[in-house]
Amino acid sequence: MKAMTLKAFGGPESFELRDVPKPAPGAGQVLVQVHATSINPLDYQIRRGDYPDLVTLPSITGHDVSGVVEAVGPGVTAFAVGDEVWYTPQIFDGPGSYAEYHVASESIIGKKPSSLSHLEAASLTLVGGTAWEALVTRAALKVGESILIHGGAGGVGHVAIQLAKAIGAKVFTTVRETNAEFARSMGADVVIDYEKEDYLDVILRETKGQGVDVVFDTIGGNTLSRSPDVLAQLGRVVTIVDIAQPQNLVQAWGKNASIHFVFTRQNRGKLDELSALVERGQLRPHVGAVYSLVDIPLAHSRLETPNNGVQGKIAIAVRPSIVA
Repeated sequence: MKAMTLKAFGGPESFELRDVPKPAPGAGQVLVQVHATSINPLDYQIRRGDYPDLVTLPSITGHDVSGVVEAVGPGVTAFAVGDEVWYTPQIFDGPGSYAEYHVASESIIGKKPSSLSHLEAASLTLVGGTAWEALVTRAALKVGESILIHGGAGGVGHVAIQLAKAIGAKVFTTVRETNAEFARSMGADVVIDYEKEDYLDVILRETKGQGVDVVFDTIGGNTLSRSPDVLAQLGRVVTIVDIAQPQNLVQAWGKNASIHFVFTRQNRGKLDELSALVERGQLRPHVGAVYSLVDIPLAHSRLETPNNGVQGKIAIAVRPSIVA
């Protein structure tokens, strides 16, 4: 089978398209013909060498799968040949999704929502699971609460807006001006142009000084240290960003705040919850650009480029026929 293989840590040129053996499913595993995958910041972080001790080179990376079951191993009961499925491969535990076939445990696989294309489904598995873990599992966002979502036009951000609205929260989000209408179309109530306004001023003005119940950080920088300034009492901060720079969080003490660091865990339960929202019309990923398997280096380069013009996700058509 064809696979985009990471031969060394570095830039997008570190990838090489290779012929590698097609995997076979073991006990409790499913072999999936991959129709689509997508690109995430985690993918280029791995590629450039942020986690060298967890990745053995050469490596097949990639963290989204939408495809069709081709074979099942002994003991598999939840899936049959021909089923359309979606999932996030277990990160740092075996080959990823930049290949024509992938093997995974049936415990992390879900039935693909019928209303989504493979490109759309592959654009939702990791970011959708991340948003669910952040807003539902960790922040426990409730009906009637308010949330500030940083980076509302991004892969995780645009899904988080929709999820927060489905829960029944008031959504504030930060974007640049060119993405303001897109964020509103996702359901954001108050859109803040971070290049022209300080989100702290806007939040305190709009909430009459009370602050928001939850801050969801998808961008890093000094977001953690500033979050207590926009939090209500007993507020929660959730971040999905690796932050090497130490930050002063003493202001969180005065708000009785809780801070959650999230690295997505794979399971079928989250996929099933997301699928229910999709089928009810409350959640849909936005595919902002599509590349082929051979053009994954170009897709990586674009995602890493500031102001790249992509709203939502960059999807990869592993099977070119699915683009039609």
